[in-house]
Amino acid sequence: MAKFRMVHTEFWDDPKVVEEMTPEDKLFFLYLLTNSNTTQIGIYQITKKQMAFDTGYSIESINSLLDRFIKHHKLIIYNQETREIAIKNWGRYNLNRGGKPMIDCVTSELKSVKDESLINFVAENIKHSDIKGLYDTYTSRGQYKEKEEEKEEEDKDKENPVRALFEHYISKNIIAHKKLTSPMKTAIKSRLKDYEFDELIKAIDNYAFVLNSPNHWFTHKYPLADFMRDKDVRRFLDEADPLNNFMEKSFRQTDGQAFSYDPNKDAF
Repeated sequence: MAKFRMVHTEFWDDPKVVEEMTPEDKLFFLYLLTNSNTTQIGIYQITKKQMAFDTGYSIESINSLLDRFIKHHKLIIYNQETREIAIKNWGRYNLNRGGKPMIDCVTSELKSVKDESLINFVAENIKHSDIKGLYDTYTSRGQYKEKEEEKEEEDKDKENPVRALFEHYISKNIIAHKKLTSPMKTAIKSRLKDYEFDELIKAIDNYAFVLNSPNHWFTHKYPLADFMRDKDVRRFLDEADPLNNFMEKSFRQTDGQAFSYDPNKDAF
């Protein structure tokens, strides 16, 4: 962005400037709006020593002026630790247009702000919705909103049968998948078209039991997407009788009764 700062002519008509500011205040305020440290976002880093050098005032005078603008005029905030200053009405005159160059510049400069409370201070007087949205993402309010939205998405996922099947599979400690991937979602959705949700839950239970049982010979560990292939999941549906079919011959039922188990009592 070009390094220049606009000062609107209405600055001189502002009642606060006309009635409340001394000549010294007006000069100092113009300095805060136009010095070479200013940024596009109205928050920038500057030392008191630099202010004194640029204006010709003593450090004591700078301290006095800052105090007046913070406590009396309430137009700025100055962080003594980070040496950052924020100008309250900056957005009213300097952030009233959008466009990609402006958005990119604001985004880049917001990332470098150390005291995020200053962002909220400036954001309150920004009218342009797109730019204000950028500021909000860096404030506690914006972060809270993002967390709420993430929580809502998680709650929706928990109600989703695809997510529920993924969580159930993970709970069996077969393979430690870190997240629900697109291939997994596609495979699960395909099987939900062929089978009921409860049938797939039971298939996972059967597979986990067989896999962990010392009396069964099947030991292959499927990634979830592979297990959900029709030819593979079908082997562990109740109708396929996997608990008998995968049992070692020496343990198979000889009286014609199918082997069964209670997943709550017999889970490994």
